[in-house]
Amino acid sequence: MRIFSGIQPTGRKHLGNYIGAITQYVAGQDRGEGIYCVVDLHALTVPYEPEGLRKSVYDTTATLLAAGLDPDRCIFFRQSDVVEHPELTWLLMSVTSYGDLTRMTQFKDKAGKQRERSTAGLFNYPVLMAADVLAYRANEVPVGDDQRQHVELMRDIAAQFNARFGETLVVPEARIPEVGARIMDLKSPDHKMSTTSGTPAGLVYVTDEPDAIAKKFRSAVTDTGSEVRRAPDKPGITNLIEILASVRGVAPEAIEREFEGSQYGPFKQAVADAVIDYLTPVRERYQELRDDEQRLERTLASGAEKARAIATRTLADVREAMGVGPVRVRV
Repeated sequence: MRIFSGIQPTGRKHLGNYIGAITQYVAGQDRGEGIYCVVDLHALTVPYEPEGLRKSVYDTTATLLAAGLDPDRCIFFRQSDVVEHPELTWLLMSVTSYGDLTRMTQFKDKAGKQRERSTAGLFNYPVLMAADVLAYRANEVPVGDDQRQHVELMRDIAAQFNARFGETLVVPEARIPEVGARIMDLKSPDHKMSTTSGTPAGLVYVTDEPDAIAKKFRSAVTDTGSEVRRAPDKPGITNLIEILASVRGVAPEAIEREFEGSQYGPFKQAVADAVIDYLTPVRERYQELRDDEQRLERTLASGAEKARAIATRTLADVREAMGVGPVRVRV
């Protein structure tokens, strides 16, 4: 089993990132060969500041290491350090249809009304994401629910490539957690928790201090009524139940049973306490790691060397299958 996933270095990582993706990365180290990547090339598709990007790469690297990624048990690297990613992206465009890319909901959401002025990079973002995974012939891609459509596209790209040029690429499967796949904004529970489109008071960051976390949960939007139960017309409480279930590693039904008859106030306090306990070890470890940027660079460089050893072989097979470059001489 080979597992691959990437995470953008855009903004501080929040509880939704942590539950939906990062915890899956850590668990993947025990289930197979984990390959994880800080996808800084993806971050170029929206406006950014160069120095801010470099800082965010270190922030994200320190967060993942603090959460439990172990460079001795997985491959962990920076995307731009492995040049095979952009080259494979270009080659895969030959089997990616324009129509499929126009249907990507994330492009529509990010481009908004300025679609004609958005970058070609943003439009082709899903092809780069496909190249990230297919370069390593990964079997599994741990992602949040919002990335489901992108994984379906990369599966189509791999299948179309194999149909045209012969069996070369592995068609991966998405791994989406049953609980916590889509953590919502505490202030606007009809929108996912997001550093780019969320509300400041609705975002719980992995590195937030305990007092800040408690304050955000106390002010979290709830719903009419007082029952702690999930329902379509109770998005606020449903979100809090999902969060507590994810943090405790139990089913949402168990949370509903535990808090049957409880009021919203005590329930929100219980969620806050659980999240504080959950994130405190990561926050404390993060501070220690983040201060040593040279160590972070050494970790990323070592991971990139291991990643290239795999990606170069895949790219050579893709080039040969497509008739690109000289014929390889096998000894």
